[in-house]
Parts: sequence; structure tokens; C-alpha cells
Amino acid sequence: MTMKNETPIGVASRSFSRHPILRAELEARYSNIKFNDEGIALKGDAFIAYAKGCQKMITALETIDDAFLSAVPELEVISKYGVGTDMLDKEAMIRHNVKLGWQGGVNKRSVTELVIAFMTSLLHLVPQTDRELRSGTWKNRKGRCLSGRTVGIVGCGHIGKDLTTILNAFGCKVLAHDIKDFPEFYTNHGVKPVDLETLLKESDVVTLHLPLDNSTRNILNADRLALMREDALLINAARGGLVDEQALKQMLKDGRLAGAALDVFDPEPPTDQELINLPNFLATPHIGGSSEEAILAMGRSAIDGLDNNKLPSEDYPPAG
Repeated sequence: MTMKNETPIGVASRSFSRHPILRAELEARYSNIKFNDEGIALKGDAFIAYAKGCQKMITALETIDDAFLSAVPELEVISKYGVGTDMLDKEAMIRHNVKLGWQGGVNKRSVTELVIAFMTSLLHLVPQTDRELRSGTWKNRKGRCLSGRTVGIVGCGHIGKDLTTILNAFGCKVLAHDIKDFPEFYTNHGVKPVDLETLLKESDVVTLHLPLDNSTRNILNADRLALMREDALLINAARGGLVDEQALKQMLKDGRLAGAALDVFDPEPPTDQELINLPNFLATPHIGGSSEEAILAMGRSAIDGLDNNKLPSEDYPPAG
């Protein structure tokens, strides 16, 4: 009989804690586990109290900063359930010698499929016609096909690359903007790397796939949004805070942008009901990485990260 690891483990994530398969797979490897069975959004003093005594933790959206790490000096490993790292203070983790278990791209196909759904829904005027039909109006509106369109991908990391392969099947022209260069991938998939301003001006659809940090916050401000064509569409399934939502709302209201779809907001949940209720706007509650398949992949990656981890660094985890 295989002996289980007795290292004290804390699972802060509510969704991981209530997932029967992930619980069972973690319990098969470890014997001393604390799950967030009360379903509390852990933060501040409550998070510190929960983490006390844990040597390793699985976290999702919980903030890992210097104050938290100072309060739980026994903590050695943070394993990330999900791919976003904007809630992690990597410098603080290095100072406290806390290692990070993280794997990129584990939910990429789930996000890609939602983005494709956004694109086709907006192009075929699904939000507007759905609202009209529910209110008793039968009006046959003329939409547009995704096939052959120019799509601008801002951030060509795991998800951006995966999305490109699907867009290739639609015969789309793909423009990409990224702080890194991927010449072999671009050549193999017919991607044209451009600066951000060119991408915004030339794209029928702009989709964001960036991490949120000081360099990307509000990257699509009012001035940059104004570069987009009136018949263009904007999609953000990455992180809230990348787009000036007030400027976006005004452009949608004024007809200076054909439509937009957001899966992420700042704050979450969103408070701007006027934006959400616009007829040319499509909103979902941060579900991009929440398919059954992606949840299993992210959970298994987090379990693996408890044992396979390293100190964060300038290039780990990589941006995008």
C-alpha cells in the first residue's frame, strides 16, 4: 500500500474544494488536507487564519502578498489553480522563499472556444436579435461572417496561439501584437506581427489575451479605442482592467464601435448595468476557463504543482 504524503495542505479555492474528482485525486496523494468547505471568499485576516499551519496551498483568486506571507512563515509552496498570476506578488514570494507551482495554457481551448462564440455571436447580431425576439419583435437582421475577416490578437501567448489555429480554419487574416516575438509560429500560421495602433486600425475583430500588470492596465484607453473602426468588434476574455469600460460604453452608445463582448470586468461582478444592458454588448461572468474539461486540467495541474514548483522569477511564469 502506497503511503500518503502527510505534509499539511490547504485548499483555498472554493471551486476546487467542492469538486469531487479533484478532491479525491488530491486525497489519494495527501492525508493532511484542509478544504474550504464553508465556501468563503478568503481574504485578509480570514485568509491568514485559514492558512495557518499549512506548508503548501492551492489558491485561485486569493491575494498572495507580503502581509499574507509574513503572517504564515511556515508556508513553502503556492500552487496555482488557474493560469492568471496578477494576484501573486512574485517579489514577495521570492523574499519569503515561497515556491510557485504553475502551468500555462491548461485552459486555453476553453477560452478559445468562448472567444470564437463571442466573435460569431456579435458578427451575426445574436445579442440584438435575441433581445428583440424576447420582446416580441421579429426582425430579420443582416449579419456578417467570421470567415475571411481580419482578427487582431493582442497577446499571442498560449491562448493567442491556440486561437490562431482555429482562426486559420476560418480563413481569417490574423494580426498579432506581443512584447515577445514568435517568428516561427507566425510564419507557420500566416500571422502578421504589427504594432498595437496598426492592429486596432486594421482589425475587424480585436481580442485581448494579456495578463494584467502595470504595463497592461488600461492598455485600451479612450484614445486607443478611438482608433478602431466603427464596424469593428472588441472582445476581452483575459482580465478586467485592460479596457476603459466607461470609454467603451460611450463608443457603443454612440455607434462608434459595432459591438463588444466581455467575460471579465473591473470590478467583478460588474456594477455598470447600463453597459451590460446595451443591445450591442455581450457579457458573461468570467466563464472562459470554466468548462468541465478546463477545470479538471487546472485542478490536476494545481495538484502536480504541490510537488513540481520553483521560485518565481522575471520570466516565470511567462507573461501571456
